[in-house]
Amino acid sequence: MSLNLEQKKAVVTEVSVAIKGAEAAVVAEYRGLTVAQMTALRAEARKAGVYIRVVKNTLVRRALADTPFACLDSHLKGPLAFAASSDPVAVAKVLSEFARANDKLVIKVGAMDGALMTGEQLQALALLPSREVLLATLMRTMQAPVAQFVRTLNEVPARFVRTLAAVRDKAQ
Repeated sequence: MSLNLEQKKAVVTEVSVAIKGAEAAVVAEYRGLTVAQMTALRAEARKAGVYIRVVKNTLVRRALADTPFACLDSHLKGPLAFAASSDPVAVAKVLSEFARANDKLVIKVGAMDGALMTGEQLQALALLPSREVLLATLMRTMQAPVAQFVRTLNEVPARFVRTLAAVRDKAQ
């Protein structure tokens, strides 16, 4: 079913809006996946806040023109699903986890900050912890010296109180 000009413009606009706030974009070949599998992939992507859509390559090329993701242009060949997210780890995680369970989904290439990323680089990105976990680790690391300092300061009067209690017990 072909799209008329207005529908094509709407699709290009939709993809342009989706990539406007995106940090990373990934292109994956979905040849051989069933409708149920694609629906499951879309549901997982929606949960993670990842935009995913099967779009004609020419329309994606138009949407990616003059963006940091224009480097994907030469890799848009064949039946491809286009995914983008403001969280680079989320888009890589969703697609790589699904590809692990369904060997028919092949992650072709991705882009982040105007640079191409291979499938192996995207797999490595998917292994990173989520943004929330990284922020929690950073906060714990920043808080550790302060907490240790407070425990050290608290130890001086606590030791004094224990010493007085020991002297009192010995005197009785």
